[in-house]
Amino acid sequence: MNRTDRLYALVEDLRAIAPRCRSARELARRFEVSVRTIERDITALQESGVPIYAEPGRKGGYAIDKKMSLPPLNFTPAEAVAISIALSQAGDQPFGRHARSALRKVVAAMPGTEGDLARELARRVQVVSHPADSDTQIQPLGAEGISRAIEEALLRRRVLRLDYADAKGALSSRDVEPGVFLGGRGGFWYLVAWCRLRDDVRVFRLDRIATATVTAERCPDRPLEGFATDVPEMIVHGTVLD
Repeated sequence: MNRTDRLYALVEDLRAIAPRCRSARELARRFEVSVRTIERDITALQESGVPIYAEPGRKGGYAIDKKMSLPPLNFTPAEAVAISIALSQAGDQPFGRHARSALRKVVAAMPGTEGDLARELARRVQVVSHPADSDTQIQPLGAEGISRAIEEALLRRRVLRLDYADAKGALSSRDVEPGVFLGGRGGFWYLVAWCRLRDDVRVFRLDRIATATVTAERCPDRPLEGFATDVPEMIVHGTVLD
C-alpha cells in the first residue's frame, strides 16, 4: 500500500470506530508499518486539517471527530475487484441484485483511468465452477505475502520471480509473466502465467509457491486469450464490474 492509500485508509479506519480510539501500535500492526510511520502519517493528516486528536492514558490512542465532513473516497481498482470476486462466489443471495447494482455505481464514479484499470484487473481474475466442487472448502492461499505479491504484479503488470514446488516437493526458481488469477477448482487458487523457464503458459498452485517477488521489469503485452485454461466440464466465470 502506498502512502496516499494508507492515509485514506487511516482516516476511514478511525471513522469506522469513532468515537473510540486506536493506538499507534494497533494501527501499525493493521497497516504493516512501523509505529513511527503511523505517527508521521497522523501528523500529516492533522496538518492538512483532518480532525484527529490523541486520547491520553493506557487505553488511549488516536480518535477522529466523526461529525466532521470529509472528502468522499473512491475505491481503489483492487478493492473494486475484491468486492466483485466476493459477489461472484456468493451466488444467489438476499439483496444480491442490489449489491451488484451498487458495485456498478461505484465503478462508474471512479476516475476514468482508475475505472479502466479496475476493469482490466477484473478480466485477469477468474473463478472456475463445477458441480462436484459445490461443497468444497476454500483452501489456504499459501505462504504469507504470496497472494499479495501476485495481486501487485497483476495490477502493475510486472514480472514475478517464483520459487515453486512441484507435486513431489522439488523446488525450482523461475521468472513468470502473470496472466490470470484463477480460483475455485478444488478450493485452490492458481496463477496462470507465461513461464520463461518453460517458454510456455504454466499453471501454478498458490500453496506450492514458496516465495514470490515482484520485479521492476514490466511484462510484455500478451493477449489475455493466450492465458485461457481449457478445463473439461468446468465453467470459467470472469469477475464483472459493469
